[in-house]
Amino acid sequence: MPPTERWRSVRRYLNEHRHDLAAVAAELYPGVDRVAGTPLLGRADWSPAEPIELTALRPAWSPDARPPAVTGTEAKAWPICAGHSSYAAAMAAIDPPRLFENRSSYRLLDVALGERRMRYGPAAYFDGVNVGEAVAHELAEQVRRGLRPGLAELPLRASVGDPTLLSRRPVLPAISMLTLRRDAWRGELTFVLHWRDPARVAHGGGLYQVMPVGVFQPADEGARARERDLDLWRCAVREYSEEFLGTAEDYGEAFDYEEWPFYRSLTEARDRGLVRSYVLGMGVDPLTFATDLLAVTVLDAPVYDDIFAGLVEVNPEGRVVAHGARGFPFERDVVERLTSREPMQAAGAAVLALAWRHRDLLRS
Repeated sequence: MPPTERWRSVRRYLNEHRHDLAAVAAELYPGVDRVAGTPLLGRADWSPAEPIELTALRPAWSPDARPPAVTGTEAKAWPICAGHSSYAAAMAAIDPPRLFENRSSYRLLDVALGERRMRYGPAAYFDGVNVGEAVAHELAEQVRRGLRPGLAELPLRASVGDPTLLSRRPVLPAISMLTLRRDAWRGELTFVLHWRDPARVAHGGGLYQVMPVGVFQPADEGARARERDLDLWRCAVREYSEEFLGTAEDYGEAFDYEEWPFYRSLTEARDRGLVRSYVLGMGVDPLTFATDLLAVTVLDAPVYDDIFAGLVEVNPEGRVVAHGARGFPFERDVVERLTSREPMQAAGAAVLALAWRHRDLLRS
């Protein structure tokens, strides 16, 4: 089989088996903590005892950070790239998803959630693809052949070592946000999920995920946007607009949040206590090393129904999945089923499990 066709067939296998492959990948790290009993990898200091208000985390900027130990351009990555200079280059040439741009991003350098501290440096989106999707491809190729490889048979993955060590690879975190509609009159919390379409996205295709989810990155290129958008709340609001309402990512460097009605509505509701956002922890996907801040937002039902009146069924990244008119009930059996028996992305399973631990706070 020609190298290009072999690469394409492995990529297809990867997208069709991400959930099972994540379980295989997790077994490669027996000494690394798991988040809330899920396959998501974590560290003790990434799991605060109590939820942290999202706006209490103040990202700092370090423009002169040292490069990571592994970038995905090393010789160990060459066999995975089908003759191309990087895995992202192979994807672009052979099987590009619909959304695939090398946009400016924030690279996580250091985090101490207990101290409400995060430090970021410059990066580009493909930096994460070149390591994360490459090591996933490397594992998928072995498993597709009926093997159960150890790290010795996965040289690129082995070169990274412990995926929770931020200096070992480019870490471009996303925010995985569970959104809960709080109906005080009915005494219920409900939520929707997102099925990520592998034809449209580079990561997590074929899996269910909480929504919204988005890589923490500026809305546009340029120093002005980079400084303006180093803000987790602003990132979350953009993702709400894009995933819940299906809006485009066209903002521009001169974009003014205060002039955006959707941003003003959500922010004013937050300031009135009708919208509450918390960070519950952080973790690393064992298959792709995708790193997620695990968060939850609770919206009072009238606010939710007003702001998301135009909730779409399909958005640029996949399909919105609801169970009934108001979504899935946030109940024990539903959470247990989604976290243990459905093809959920590891970060989505973890944030659901963590949110259930803190259900009394979220219901209040």
